[in-house]
Amino acid sequence: MIRFCLGLDMMKGAVEQHFCRVRSTFISEKNLIDWIIAWLECMPSFLPFQKSAMPWNPTLIYHPDRPFRTATDTVQVTTDAGPGYLKALGNHGGPHLLAADWVATRLAQWMGLPTFEIAVINVTDEDEIEFITGAHAQPGPAFIAREVNGTTWGGSAEELENVINPEDIPRLVLFDTWTRNCDRHPPDENRKPNLNNVFFAYDDAHPGQFRIIAMDHTHCFCCGRDLDNRLDHIDLVKDDRVFGLFPEFKPFVQSHWAILAADAAKLPTIDRVWLETVVNELPDAWEVTAAGKMALVNQVCNRARYVADNIMQIFQNALN
Repeated sequence: MIRFCLGLDMMKGAVEQHFCRVRSTFISEKNLIDWIIAWLECMPSFLPFQKSAMPWNPTLIYHPDRPFRTATDTVQVTTDAGPGYLKALGNHGGPHLLAADWVATRLAQWMGLPTFEIAVINVTDEDEIEFITGAHAQPGPAFIAREVNGTTWGGSAEELENVINPEDIPRLVLFDTWTRNCDRHPPDENRKPNLNNVFFAYDDAHPGQFRIIAMDHTHCFCCGRDLDNRLDHIDLVKDDRVFGLFPEFKPFVQSHWAILAADAAKLPTIDRVWLETVVNELPDAWEVTAAGKMALVNQVCNRARYVADNIMQIFQNALN
C-alpha cells in the first residue's frame, strides 16, 4: 500500500520527488509516476483557480454529464483534463457571449481576482453535446471553464462572513462596473439579480469557509448584445451606474475603501497591446468582426480611465 498526502500546491516535480523510490513488481516506476500525475491533473480540487503549474488544456470531451438552463445552454462535461462547464456554438444566446466571457475573464485575472481556469476546446459532431432545450451543440471552438468544488451564494449576509477573501468583494463590484456586467447585480430593476453568478469555492479554505470567485461573464460590455462597432460609444464609456452591488456587499465596500481606491487607480495602466492580443485571438467562429474587436478594446481602455477618475464619487452616491 502506498500512503501519501497531497498539498494544494503540489506540482509535478514534487510528485516525482516523493515517488521516485517507489517500486512495484506489476508496473514500472515511470508508469506509476505518469499515472499519479494524470490522476492529479483530473482532480480540480488539487489545482484550483489560476494556481496550476501548467495551463489547464483539455483537448477531448469524453462525454456530456448534465445540461443547464443558462444564457449559453451550459453543459457539464468530462474531458481528458477533468470535468468542466462547456459553452458551445449553437447555444441560444449566440457566439458573442462566448467572446465576452473569454475577454472579461482575462480582465478579471488581470485585476487579480480569482477565477475559474478557462480554455478553448474543439467540439465535434461525435461528441453529441445536447443542450437542455434538446438542440445540439454545433461543432467548432467552445468556451470551457474548469470545475471547482463549491456552491453558489444563497443570498445571505451571514454566508459572506465566512469568505476568506473579503477584499475581493469590492474588487468584484469594481470589475463589474468597469466591464458593465449586468448579469450579477444589474444597476436597475429591469433585470433581476443573479445569485448563481456569485460562486463560493471550498478548495483552499478551511471547513465552513470559502473563497469568492469571479465567474460567468457572458453579459459584460453590452449586456448580452452583439459585440459590434457601437461598443465604444460615449454613452457606454461614460455609463455612471454601479454594477454588481448587492445590498449585502455594501459593508465590504465601505470597509475596504482604500483597496478599492488603489484598484481603481490601477485600471488605466492596462496594456492596450496585451488587450488587443487577447481580443484578436478570439476564434473566428465566435463571429466578432474586426470593427467589433477594435470597439471592444476602445471601450475597455477608455472606460478604465473614466472609472478611475469617477468611481469613488459614483460609489459614494450608491452607498448613501
